[in-house]
Amino acid sequence: MRRLIRFVLAGGIGFVADAAALWLLLAATPLGPFIARMLSIGFALCVTWQINRHLAFSPSSRGMAREGARYGGVGIATSLVNYLVYSAILLALPAVPPLAALAAASLAAMALSFLGYSRLVFDR
Repeated sequence: MRRLIRFVLAGGIGFVADAAALWLLLAATPLGPFIARMLSIGFALCVTWQINRHLAFSPSSRGMAREGARYGGVGIATSLVNYLVYSAILLALPAVPPLAALAAASLAAMALSFLGYSRLVFDR
């Protein structure tokens, strides 16, 4: 249970990083909400790897490069789910602000992320 709580905390920090990057990209660049979201997801994935590695789980015995590759694989898979939910919300409900769609999509991908990271990346 403690690991799950720490994972949610790490995810909260990742969410803030993701939302801040999305807001900044939308405010300061001509990128639209779809391209900006791809970049913000990548940024958040880098932030959460280190937080999850040291706070939620603990470094694996695989070494940093191998662990990073596994984390990236799981992260890309769950980010695709996150991005698809985000895009579906914006396309189906154009009046929804991108940051609200980001919040809903992040919640949808959280359980999948925990299962993937705890089972495939970090040692138990």
